[in-house]
Amino acid sequence: MTALPRGESPGPSATDDDSVVADEPATAPAPAEQAEAAHDGADEATADGPGEEPDGPAPQEEAAAEATADGGTGGDATAAAAPTEAEAELAAQRELRERIEKRKAEKEGPIAAGTKLSGPAADLLAAVRAVESGEKPGTAFFDSPAPPPARRSVPAPAPVRTPAPEPVHVSRGASPETVAAVAAVLAAGGAPEALAAPAAAVLGAQADEALREDPWQLLSLPGVGPEQADTFARALLDTGCGPDDERRTAALVGWLLERAALQGHTALDAEQVRAALAARAVTDPGAAVQHAIAEGVVLVFQDGPEDEDTDGEPGEESEGTDAGDEGAEPTAEREPVQVLLGLDRYALAEESLADGIARLVNACEKDADWADAAAAAPSPSATELIRTAAAHGLVAHTGGEAARAEPAALIAAAAGLGLRALGATHSLDGRQRLAGAVGDASAAVTLSGLLSGTEGPGRDEEGALALDLLVVLDAPQLDVETGAMLVESLSDGTRLVLSGDPGVLASAGAGRVFADVLAARACPQVVSRTPDPGPIGELVSGIGIGELNQVEAPGKEVVIVPVRDAGEAVHRTVQLVADSVPRAIGVPSSDTQVITVGHGGSAGTRALNEALKQRLNPGPGRFGGFDPGDRVAHVPAPGRTVPGVVVSADAEGLHLDCAGSPVVVPQERVAASVRHAWALSAHQAAGMRWPAAVVVLPGDAAQGLSRPWVYTAFGRGERHLSVVHGVDQALPRAVAQSPAQDRTTRLRTLLEASDG
Repeated sequence: MTALPRGESPGPSATDDDSVVADEPATAPAPAEQAEAAHDGADEATADGPGEEPDGPAPQEEAAAEATADGGTGGDATAAAAPTEAEAELAAQRELRERIEKRKAEKEGPIAAGTKLSGPAADLLAAVRAVESGEKPGTAFFDSPAPPPARRSVPAPAPVRTPAPEPVHVSRGASPETVAAVAAVLAAGGAPEALAAPAAAVLGAQADEALREDPWQLLSLPGVGPEQADTFARALLDTGCGPDDERRTAALVGWLLERAALQGHTALDAEQVRAALAARAVTDPGAAVQHAIAEGVVLVFQDGPEDEDTDGEPGEESEGTDAGDEGAEPTAEREPVQVLLGLDRYALAEESLADGIARLVNACEKDADWADAAAAAPSPSATELIRTAAAHGLVAHTGGEAARAEPAALIAAAAGLGLRALGATHSLDGRQRLAGAVGDASAAVTLSGLLSGTEGPGRDEEGALALDLLVVLDAPQLDVETGAMLVESLSDGTRLVLSGDPGVLASAGAGRVFADVLAARACPQVVSRTPDPGPIGELVSGIGIGELNQVEAPGKEVVIVPVRDAGEAVHRTVQLVADSVPRAIGVPSSDTQVITVGHGGSAGTRALNEALKQRLNPGPGRFGGFDPGDRVAHVPAPGRTVPGVVVSADAEGLHLDCAGSPVVVPQERVAASVRHAWALSAHQAAGMRWPAAVVVLPGDAAQGLSRPWVYTAFGRGERHLSVVHGVDQALPRAVAQSPAQDRTTRLRTLLEASDG
């Protein structure tokens, strides 16, 4: 690996290091600070809850945190924009979800394969279903008074998959009277009135009454943690509450599962949930979990070998004994059974996705003669992909950046046969690259635009996408809810190809769809034999197999810049972007992307963006913290990052240029959905590439490194990669460690069961 000699380092930076180093608070915000925390959403990480990921920031936490604007609010944009096409998009998504629910209602049993229950476990599940359906009240199963009807933890609204570059602007419809009533309750409990509108949107017209009767419903709001909810509850209920209050424990269970979803999990082991409850001063975690199940806050799933003699209750199993029977004899030979808890929205999505995949696999029919098209393919890997797609309804294709030419060849071949073929990507940048590879701009769309109907061929009379072949690139970025919507939108006989690099970071949303499909061997897999070219391709390929190799870079394609601390890392990064890379490599600052481990810290995205703005586009931030020419990231929905440049602002909102397309972000959404973007996290940058990338690794980033993170970050530069290196041996150690499955999901089990 070629290092940049100290003598060739760029000159002094125009910025003062001390002015851009921002300390990040390590503790949860006090109740008075909840309004600010609500903007950060999932940025508040739990250190003791289940699903903790010590090796790096949680992907959806980053997706939520990226929505926090670096500047203040206000500015010249003063009038709210009228509702956009988002309302029509939401209606289409609701229709899709109704179809999913209808399909699930037609099934004979409430839980699909892989969830075998018997004895008291089956009885408890029946009780849960009875409560959910309204056939029996919750008090039929517990002696304690039943909480009010609003007790059930309100699931977070389904992520709005909006097409880039259209902004999302959806009126929640909460009346001023409702917001005022909620504000009064919040004030009585010492919570900031800024939470009134979000609470009214989530909890409905009777939100004030719901909060008075059950203050812990405050946990359903973004940025609110258990400490704040407990403080709020004590202020309202005084001595009428305690740590074992069933309202509190049920809310905590739902909160733990929601937090786990932000880290990518669709379910959690029941033992993890019980341990986390115990850490929150719950004296009987097992009873708390069972109460949450009966209240419908979570669902219970039991994965493992079927055993009719198993009569333990869900979540109470232990190795070698049946915890449901006192004095039961040890059963050392029995394989342990994993009991999982999950939110219904993700359970529904995974089961619907598994059903849809099975339907596509079994519905493929021959529609054309693909032999000539396969023979004319530009590479052996493309030939193999075309032949495999011709014979199967679902195909998984894996490969690096160079391998993207193979699905492009498949799309072109299918179009040449008269089939309706399309490619969908995760980002605008990916769409442009795919369109160039296919040679047809109409053959590439973003996945969000395709599902919302603003891009692509539209839908037929039955609501299915009018396609014969759909290739989804950047498949690792596909979360389980989007995956379910996708397969439900495809008619029988439509071919689906999932293509991507399995070495990159997983989706910002919950689930690991591509990895689970590969692990379950649910369909034929085509592995590309096309290597990524050049020194960067050689370096990244080595990282993919756990080797951090030195590579020859005669044209300074790869440069290492050692630093001693975070302050020097910020200083060197600004030098590289503003001076060294443009001068030595010929890539302008506007085409150079900085990538770092997280948003906080002395060299996180916030500190780097402040320093880079001071050097590259200084200004007062008169448009809600932004100036014309600022590089920004527009986040129309969690997990969706659309790079753009600020053009202007007026009464209509903040005007952006996103890859040549104009976007107007209403003033009230600027703080929540726009941030500076000279520096991004690796999760934000996934699915996109730039001519040059500067990866910043300060000393405090060592714990956030993993092989997938390094693989993703180092692969974002096409012509040049600079690594600002201050983590010593932590980098090779992170690359050498074999990546483990860091997400708990049920999709693989469901796919394997349906295949069997």
